[in-house]
Amino acid sequence: MLRAARGGARRLLRGGPAPAPAPAPAPAPAPAPAAPTHGRLPPPLCLPRRLLQQAPQPAAPPPAVGRWLLVCSGAVAGAVVLGGVTRLTESGLSMVDWHLVKEMKPPRTQQEWEAEFQKYQQFPEFKILNHDMTLPEFKFIWYMEYSHRMWGRAVGLAYLLPAAYFWRRGCLSPPLKGRVVALCALVCFQGLLGWYMVKSGLEEKPDSYDIPRVSQYRLAAHLGSALLLYSASLWTGLTLLLPQHKLPETKQLLRLRQYAHGTTALIFLTALSGAFVAGLDAGLVYNSFPKMGERWIPDDLLAFSPVLRNIFENPTTVQFDHRILGIASITAVTALYFFSRRIPLPRRTRMAVTSLLAVACMQVGLGISTLLLYVPTPVAATHQSGSLALLSMALWLMSELRRVPK
Repeated sequence: MLRAARGGARRLLRGGPAPAPAPAPAPAPAPAPAAPTHGRLPPPLCLPRRLLQQAPQPAAPPPAVGRWLLVCSGAVAGAVVLGGVTRLTESGLSMVDWHLVKEMKPPRTQQEWEAEFQKYQQFPEFKILNHDMTLPEFKFIWYMEYSHRMWGRAVGLAYLLPAAYFWRRGCLSPPLKGRVVALCALVCFQGLLGWYMVKSGLEEKPDSYDIPRVSQYRLAAHLGSALLLYSASLWTGLTLLLPQHKLPETKQLLRLRQYAHGTTALIFLTALSGAFVAGLDAGLVYNSFPKMGERWIPDDLLAFSPVLRNIFENPTTVQFDHRILGIASITAVTALYFFSRRIPLPRRTRMAVTSLLAVACMQVGLGISTLLLYVPTPVAATHQSGSLALLSMALWLMSELRRVPK
């Protein structure tokens, strides 16, 4: 600036015109006043929040859905127990036809009862086993089977009607809708499978003089589908009602969770093998424990040919397998209990482990008593109920140990 002033002075002294001053740079336009945001972020930063606010958050199903599924699982358990008593009292073949609605009305007059009794007399169970049965005795076994069938229909309504109500009210999330549809389909399939099982005991077998009974394969399928329905309903109900524990994902916890899953599968398989024991009356073959007769391994263990038939058709092998599975189950439960003692667990989870061990010991005692007492109906029915109780404790423990979703 000093040099420019000196140059301008020299020009004035020389008489030359002064140069025009350089135009001043145009002032920068003032920034427009920001629009009032009223406490919100500017638009570019506000867009993600708007999207998050507008995205529908999945609402948790109401507790009534979980309680409904627990009630349904209890109803299925009642059907399993009543079906076991029906089998133990040899009442399952007393109703020789199947109608969804017509048979809901039982016989009332003497003529109707005699007509029903005459229909029963045309089938193998009466001709071979109950040829001297009286009408009052027939009424008892008929009402046993009738109660089981009516209970099954009540179970179906307990699933279908509340499912339609909760679906219409929007109480079910998309994943839960799939589970509910599967459960309703399974309960309908269970009813059809029951009649398919009964038909196997009504068929004439001219070359056989054995006691008429239903197919052990169909009985196992019928019981297996009932156990699957019970387990799925109970598991879903527990996961909806019981809050998850935020347990640290350590290696020990991972191993405990794997052991719990494996033990539950073993308990399920042991309960399913009981269907073959019941279907073949295998509980009446060797009524001693721990040995089978005078030997640890009986001579007729592999009497059938081919060898694979023994697993499902030889009463001796079926009882032997059920013993081995029962011993394996109590061993797995005991090992699971002692392994869990090394891991810090919440109080409710600890209660589940302890309850599982207690019910397992009770179930083993009931099984041995049933065998030694030649399968009395009250003890055998309690033993079958104990299998459901043991499976319930295992599922409870699995729900306690389930992984928290990220």
